[in-house]
Amino acid sequence: MTRPIGYYVHHHGDGHRQRALAIAEAMGEGVTLLGTGLAGRTGLVPAIDLPDDRIAADFSDSDRGGGSRGERPPALHYAPFDHDGVRRRTAAIAHWIAEAQPRLMVVDVSVEVAMLARLASVPTVYVRLSGVRDDRPHRDAFAGACALLAPFHAALEDPATPPGTVARTFYAPGIIRAAPVADGDERRILVVLGRGGGDGDGACWAEAARALPDYRWEVLGACSVPSEMPDNLCLRGWIDDAGSAIARAGLVIGAAGDGLVSAVLAHRKPFLCLPEARPFDEQRSKARRLAALDAAVVVWAWPAASDWPMLIARAFAQRRAGWPAALDTAKGAARVGTWLTTLPLEAASARCAAS
Repeated sequence: MTRPIGYYVHHHGDGHRQRALAIAEAMGEGVTLLGTGLAGRTGLVPAIDLPDDRIAADFSDSDRGGGSRGERPPALHYAPFDHDGVRRRTAAIAHWIAEAQPRLMVVDVSVEVAMLARLASVPTVYVRLSGVRDDRPHRDAFAGACALLAPFHAALEDPATPPGTVARTFYAPGIIRAAPVADGDERRILVVLGRGGGDGDGACWAEAARALPDYRWEVLGACSVPSEMPDNLCLRGWIDDAGSAIARAGLVIGAAGDGLVSAVLAHRKPFLCLPEARPFDEQRSKARRLAALDAAVVVWAWPAASDWPMLIARAFAQRRAGWPAALDTAKGAARVGTWLTTLPLEAASARCAAS
């Protein structure tokens, strides 16, 4: 029997799960997902639902893995003491590795899981997100991996990324799940709120919708209900098929997370980008590159009501002017699947052993 590929799915936001599903579905079989909150959310793709390792409000360890009981090791990001979820999570991953004997672990993303897999004698592919990730934990995770996977265009790479890291990276833009082909309705503005941020402010989106009454505004994600709802605003909440909604939209508004940017670029939609604060300057780094390539109209602060018509007009005009040649998107999920199945792990394992 062919040995499986394990794919660790981080539970912050939903982009990691969507990316993992797109790759697993493109490969057809042989991939098992591991992560928290996966039960009932992976379709036909096999999954291991892991215990949660997040710190609850009543967690008693005030030093969060450092302080009087010992400093947090410099090669780790997250090492709380006396956390039962961390213990059981580590045990579950190690048990699955021992039983399934995977040929490879894709880690999207966790320095600690990458190290656990390496200690369990499994080659790893580490998913590199955007931003400046030159801290010790990331450097060690990159060095211990057999290869690096970037779910974005090489043209969106942060200029500060070391050349050695770039050389070891497989760039795979357009990792999205299949969506039906649809003609966009230019009068339909789609706002996509990711799971990684806070809830959207319905009053702010109501103000934006009132500024352009001839457009239909739809908001996906958690959003408060405004006290006065304009007729042209619809709050749809969470939906399973955001990709199809993006395909049907005339223009998309959202942050600069990898999942949304991949979908917007794959469907070549006019994009009004409102980057959010994230660790390692992730979204701001990507937004700066999108702006430099004329792939999005980037807004760094919340617009005044009177600015919305001008911003929407700029985004439409930008797309009518053409598409950046550097951002042509191949079928990202299929490319990653082929790459993973043909990655020469014997030679890569030798390089890992020497790192």
